[in-house]
Amino acid sequence: MTADTLSAILVSGIVLGSGYALMASGLSLVWTTLGIFNFAHGVLMTLGAYVAWTVSDSAGLNLGLAAGIAVTVAALIGVGILIERVIVRPFYSNRDILLITVMTTLAAMIFLQKGIQLLWGARLKQLQPLVAGNVRILNTTISAQETLVIVVAPLLLGALWLFLSRTRIGRGIRAVGQNPDAARLIGINVSQLFIVTFALSAVLAGLTGVLLGSVRLLTPEFGSDPLVKALIIVIFGGLGSLAGTIAAAYLMGLVEAALTFFIGIYWTPSMIFLMLIIVLLVRPQGLLGKVVR
Repeated sequence: MTADTLSAILVSGIVLGSGYALMASGLSLVWTTLGIFNFAHGVLMTLGAYVAWTVSDSAGLNLGLAAGIAVTVAALIGVGILIERVIVRPFYSNRDILLITVMTTLAAMIFLQKGIQLLWGARLKQLQPLVAGNVRILNTTISAQETLVIVVAPLLLGALWLFLSRTRIGRGIRAVGQNPDAARLIGINVSQLFIVTFALSAVLAGLTGVLLGSVRLLTPEFGSDPLVKALIIVIFGGLGSLAGTIAAAYLMGLVEAALTFFIGIYWTPSMIFLMLIIVLLVRPQGLLGKVVR
């Protein structure tokens, strides 16, 4: 393997890992706080990209990408709150909430996906890139938009970490994630923080869609594959560990880039699942997860 090949795998892996980290962190946040998986998370990424396209593109409202991002954030906050209030909150007191929310969030995913297809059609679309041109990194040329993904992902994840560790609401979300009953006893409004968590998670998914919407073509199934990868990453990194999720996302990106180069895109998904099974046999708690006794 030449140095150029190694550089190409490394850069491609970091681009993939950056997108996965953004996608999986929102999914991990909901799991850590509420103990459920939101299977509608992928379609929220799709919705964010389509909303940004509608507002910014000349075939839509032609208001520019900045307006598209602002409207996307506002819209995804609303959709995140709606999902929490309508399809998750009614089951908080049910002991089978984990299984029930698998079904309700899957139903929401299908409903939103069909709604997107009805509103925007099946025709392929693409967001205008925030930055044009190409950039050369480690003797490898990638688009400036992909470079932006590499730069913006750590900034957004750093902002998320600051929010969770330095603000009162963020510390409250972490307390609820550790023990919701104890959080209630010290006066934390748990229900309110569940809403904030869902809204924050939805915004992360929407921004991921905006960033990747100019790198990939938009279809109603745009977020399906990233959702599967994000689920693998959250389990692989360790359930309940945001740091483990982020580390696993970048590792997964690098492994996927290497496997795609050496064995081709056809066998890569199978090998990734095999790798996950092997890791879970050795460390059932994931890379950075804790053993629950």
